[in-house]
Amino acid sequence: MARPEVTGKKLGSSKKKSDSNLPPPPRLAMSIPEFCEAHGLSEGMYYKMKKQGLGPRLMKCGSRSLVTFEAAADWRREREAAAAAAKSMPAVKTKHPALVTPPAKPRPALRRNTRRGEEATT
Repeated sequence: MARPEVTGKKLGSSKKKSDSNLPPPPRLAMSIPEFCEAHGLSEGMYYKMKKQGLGPRLMKCGSRSLVTFEAAADWRREREAAAAAAKSMPAVKTKHPALVTPPAKPRPALRRNTRRGEEATT
């Protein structure tokens, strides 16, 4: 590279002054971790909700999954509507299927203290 004293150019003159005054371009989408941080969710909860079909719409850019600000706003509206609908419905007490124990099967009588020739006591 040529030295400035030889070429007569001043250092830093290659940048236009007007470029430094421009604001950065606006962001139009956020990554999943950014979405979770912005909405106070853990990533585990996000993926749990996504599996249940309750997550926001995603936009694929190559291998990246992004959430647009419009999709995030729509998701917030849907969650607010679902919460309002659940609040207005009467509470039904049901146990979670994983917490319900199946009925016990009858067990055969155990043979205790039996020796050859003796009857079993039950």
